[in-house]
This record gives sequence, structure tokens and C-alpha cells, in this order.
Amino acid sequence: MNFFPVEGNPAIVSDVGIILPTYCEAANIQKLINALESLDLNISILVIDDSSPDGTANIVRSLQEKHENLLLLVRPKKSGLGTAITDGFRTFLSLEHFPKCIITMDADFSHNPEDIARLVSALDSKFDLVIGSRYSPRGKTVDWSIIRKAISKTANLIASLWVKARIHDYTSGLRCYSTNLVRSILGDLHSTTYEIQIETIRQAHLRKFKIREIPITFTNRKKGKSKLSANEIKQFISYILVKI
Repeated sequence: MNFFPVEGNPAIVSDVGIILPTYCEAANIQKLINALESLDLNISILVIDDSSPDGTANIVRSLQEKHENLLLLVRPKKSGLGTAITDGFRTFLSLEHFPKCIITMDADFSHNPEDIARLVSALDSKFDLVIGSRYSPRGKTVDWSIIRKAISKTANLIASLWVKARIHDYTSGLRCYSTNLVRSILGDLHSTTYEIQIETIRQAHLRKFKIREIPITFTNRKKGKSKLSANEIKQFISYILVKI
């Protein structure tokens, strides 16, 4: 891990830590943070921004004046979702009072903040990883192209044949992890991009942690552009092909 200074109150105390990886999310980040702050949960929010040229980090800094539970970690360049999540895990675990569980989610409103309470409640029922599932019964996606659906379904099929965790959605980004699970698997997480979603499930399954899915509706972003680069798509496909 590269160590970057975390801006905000390191003595924060919360039950639920939320990781928000961002790159050029100025159109969404303030509204999303306000929505998260309105939840009836004791949360802390960690924004991991890859030096967005649109001023995402400065918006977060302005919100820190109002919200003492808001942390910011700015990395020098766009470094991939996988490293953002592992940097987020390490940051939360390094706090004096680390949270009981950690949420990962997209910062573009593809995930509904109101689903977080459902994930946390499910984790409290003796599970270690709760996945917001688009493909379990009653789960769905909205405004997806045929190509995107095909890529996602293919990746999930391959992951299911390889990992065999008996779940429906291996690539969903909306998750709730127990701190015990994160501490156990962190040293074996090496993904740089989107394959982190499969890798975390695999490591949890190998260690026999309990995994549960709850249905969610995934809605395609309304503001801003997708940050998935051609290189990240290439790396993810290469990862999948290796597993085949």
C-alpha cells in the first residue's frame, strides 16, 4: 500500500464505515454524501479520490466543515478500483476506533443508499459478507445495454464455475463486509481493477466465511460518464480468461 495522508478526524467512532472510490464525480458526490448522512445509522464515510480534475476532492473538503464523520484520501493518479478498495480497507483498520463493518459502493448513485441499512441488518444475522445482488430473485438492473448485460452475465458465469460459492452475483459493487473478514483476507487481495469483486468473494469462501445475498436494483448512472477505461476492461477480461 502507498500511504497517503487522510484528511479529517482520525479519532472518529462509527459502527459502519463506507468506502466511496471517486474519479470525476463532482456532479454526484455532494448529493450522495448528503443522502448517506441522512441514514439512521452511525456511519463514517471515506472518499478515496484519484486526483479528479473536476474538483471532486474540494467538494468533499467543503462538506467536511459540516460533517465530522467524513474522511478524504487523495491519491496522486487514477490507480484502479481494486487498489482503492484495499486502500480503503487499510485506512479503516488503521483507525483507533475502526468500524464494525465496511460498506463498498459506487459514487454515482447506481447503488441506492437506502439499501445500506438492509445490508448491515443482514450482516448482524451472523453473516460475514452481504452482497447487494442484481441477479438473485427480485434483483434487477435498469437502463443497461445488451452488451453490458452480456459481459456481466458472462463474467458471473465464469466466476461461479471457478469460485463455486453458490451465489448469483459475483461482480456487484454494493457489499457489506465484517471487519473480521476484511482483516482475514486483506493480505491476499492483489487486484488493481474490477476483479477485486470476485477476488474478495473467493478469499471469503476459501476461509469458510458466511456469505449472503439480498436483492437490489442497480440503476445506470444519470450524471457524469462511466470511468471504466479500455485498459481496465482489458485487465478484467485477462483475469477472467486466466480463470477459464
